[in-house]
Amino acid sequence: MAITGAAELLVTWEAGLAEASTGRALLLHRAARPDVDAASLPVLPVGEREADLFALRRALFGERMQVRLACSACGADMEFDLDAGEFARSLGGSGGPGGPGDSVVRVQQDGWDVEFRLPGVADLTAAARAGDPRAALLARCLVSAVRDGTTVGAGDLPVPVQRRIAEAVEAADPGADVTLTIACPECGEATRAELDIASYLWTELDAWARDLLLDVHLLATSYGWSEPEILALSPLRRRYYLELCADV
Repeated sequence: MAITGAAELLVTWEAGLAEASTGRALLLHRAARPDVDAASLPVLPVGEREADLFALRRALFGERMQVRLACSACGADMEFDLDAGEFARSLGGSGGPGGPGDSVVRVQQDGWDVEFRLPGVADLTAAARAGDPRAALLARCLVSAVRDGTTVGAGDLPVPVQRRIAEAVEAADPGADVTLTIACPECGEATRAELDIASYLWTELDAWARDLLLDVHLLATSYGWSEPEILALSPLRRRYYLELCADV
């Protein structure tokens, strides 16, 4: 992954200000995977996108992530550190980009032979708008379904086969569901919560961008430099010049 420069990150941040969470997640994914055509990103398996965003987060802000959540039992505020690299490795994933077969799982049960494509973000978004999200997702991602030599549609799949498909998808793309289970230090009860890496990373990027623009303002005011000139400085040199400004 190429490390995106400060100027490019500011462009991503500025574009994201006018977007909802889905649009911001796509912008972050574009920053993480400039090697992939933007139109292809929403159809990549969800776990692959999560892995890409974890990699971007580590490249930009390091391994340590601070997470806060409330205990579901007593309401106590829990704060803990998460190692982004170790956590991402524990998730496994779809193994990165590859051929079409890399994103298709096969289920054979009771005479059924089913091939199912691992859902992407676009699939989940479209299915969520349907009256029956589960059926819509099944119809979108079903590649083929054959029963005793006869091809059938998604609506004809029995519940046990649907359950096996869901299990196969979860096994093939474990990073699609990033869930934490944390024991409360106050009451001891466990709290389960989804870790939305896209929202987490956007919050960090937003704070970083606003701090950087303040630095630009202070240095431009003190030295008369342009924004591109200031952004071309390394973070260490910017910090040194800011300290000199404070000493004046």
